[in-house]
Amino acid sequence: MKPLPLYGTGENVRDWIYVEDNCQAIRRVLENGTKGGIYNIGSGNEKKNIDIAREILHHLSLSEKLVQFVGDRPGHDFRYSLHCEKIRDLGWRPKVTFEEGLTKTIDWYATNKWWCKPLNP
Repeated sequence: MKPLPLYGTGENVRDWIYVEDNCQAIRRVLENGTKGGIYNIGSGNEKKNIDIAREILHHLSLSEKLVQFVGDRPGHDFRYSLHCEKIRDLGWRPKVTFEEGLTKTIDWYATNKWWCKPLNP
């Protein structure tokens, strides 16, 4: 089993969103947004990268010992956080919970390994 590289200490925070929710948000902006307007799309699910890695490993029944911390990228942002009121004002809200979205994503990759094969020879 290959190690799972994780930048820095894994404490960097990101706002995680399920892909279908993101696509629906883009569609809402295209159909109802103001031309030239700027709309941040976020779910409000801010989590540390190390926590995401642990959840994925747990879901796959793999050891957390697979995590290998690697040097952080120069200038790597510690936290991505978005103000999403404009898209909320268009009536958009994420429909898929973080836990459900993570499970669906892991399961999709597990059953569609052909898709990743060119990336992982």
